[in-house]
Amino acid sequence: QVQLVESGGGLVQAGGSLRLSCAASGRTFSRATMGWFRQAPGKERDFVAAITWNGGTTYTDSVKGRFTISRDNAKNTVYLQMNTLKPEDTAGYYCAADRAIGTLSRNKYDYDDWGQGTQVTVSS
Repeated sequence: QVQLVESGGGLVQAGGSLRLSCAASGRTFSRATMGWFRQAPGKERDFVAAITWNGGTTYTDSVKGRFTISRDNAKNTVYLQMNTLKPEDTAGYYCAADRAIGTLSRNKYDYDDWGQGTQVTVSS
């Protein structure tokens, strides 16, 4: 099992930037695929980005060119750098771990462990 704690959320104006962090504990982190998802009030939890243990990445179309996912296996941490933020990026952001090695899934049901989330609010 992987325990996850997100941080870095907050209130930012449109066009601004935030960097989310997800600190992980547990032996399986270094091989796990890590994902970021987001959920706005009254909506489904949607895929944002994912990264494999060796750096393969995938993004949802709406964040390509603006968001960057990365990881530091030595620090057991995954990051989401968010630039050029828009009001529609406002949501709770959740870190997740898929313990199946080498996969790069966009499906939230493939992820085994979840953090509690951090709120991102983008004002217009």
